[in-house]
Amino acid sequence: MGSSGNDGNFEFGIYTLGDLAVDPRTGGLKNAGERMKEIIRAAKVADDAGIDVFGVGEHHRLDFALSSPPVVLAAIAQATSRIRLTSATTVLGTADPVRVFEDFATLDLISDGRAEIIAGRGAYIESFPLFGFELDDYKELFAEKLELMRQLNLSERVTWSGRLRSPLEDAEIAPRPAQPAIPLWVGVGSTAESAALAGRQGAGMALALLGGEPTKYKHLVDCYKEAGIAAGYREEELRVAITGHCYVAKTTEQALDEFYAGYSVYYSQFMGGKENGTPLSREDFEKLAEALAIGSPELIAEKIIAQHKLFGHSRFMAQMDIGGMPAAQVESSIRLLAKEVAPLVREALQVKV
Repeated sequence: MGSSGNDGNFEFGIYTLGDLAVDPRTGGLKNAGERMKEIIRAAKVADDAGIDVFGVGEHHRLDFALSSPPVVLAAIAQATSRIRLTSATTVLGTADPVRVFEDFATLDLISDGRAEIIAGRGAYIESFPLFGFELDDYKELFAEKLELMRQLNLSERVTWSGRLRSPLEDAEIAPRPAQPAIPLWVGVGSTAESAALAGRQGAGMALALLGGEPTKYKHLVDCYKEAGIAAGYREEELRVAITGHCYVAKTTEQALDEFYAGYSVYYSQFMGGKENGTPLSREDFEKLAEALAIGSPELIAEKIIAQHKLFGHSRFMAQMDIGGMPAAQVESSIRLLAKEVAPLVREALQVKV
């Protein structure tokens, strides 16, 4: 429900979580203010280059700069003119859906109808004690609040009741967005339960591919579409986005050389090596990179096209600025994605610009 319809286009997006990591090349560490400025500048580059969507994440930790997506996206709205603006993701289980909806409706008005929401359970749990929620209610909180979000999107007055939030009785939900409804997606990692929930709500599914063969994720797309169709939605209403780490350079060797240092830091700090800070060897990185969108424009296009045959998705979203990556390199990669990868993919899929 509320997911922008598939109009025959194939969209490209950029998203950032705003991580604060030591640049392994210089030993420097950007502060949160510097990262904010860098992110706004990257969004403007993406807008100018023709990228379709820009997303910012939500974390409540000192090693991330972004905790309030609608505030940052409102700033980006003033620096851009056409690019769509989304969270990536909103941690809905520990937020109030009414407040989230009103914030994004406000963003939608500021941006002339460019707002979207990707809602998720969250990869980390720090927001539960921070905002006074019980971790034992993790699944139920998300499911209940997602249903409320769907209803808020449908009507300016809402009557609703649930177990974990106070009821609403003919409540006025203001302001209303510029769009008829704010496109709503659900971020899905590896659980069929989240995929099915997205389908039942008629939301889009933003599927994160962060490693391993894409075929191992196919069952999640199948589960999503089966649940959505069983709930009464048409297959063309059920949109899939593929998200993940990506870096584009003129040659694959250049892409591997430039992305390795930042990816190794990010991997050690936030992913598989976070328990002991184990650095990622170049050999292991190149093995992981085989399943990621890292390489020349031609190789990235080939990977996206192959994934499209598997998933039938209509949006690809890339996370590039990780592990202290230099801003100039990130901006170059964004331009290559827009100017060289996107035309190759759209030509192969025979979709419009």
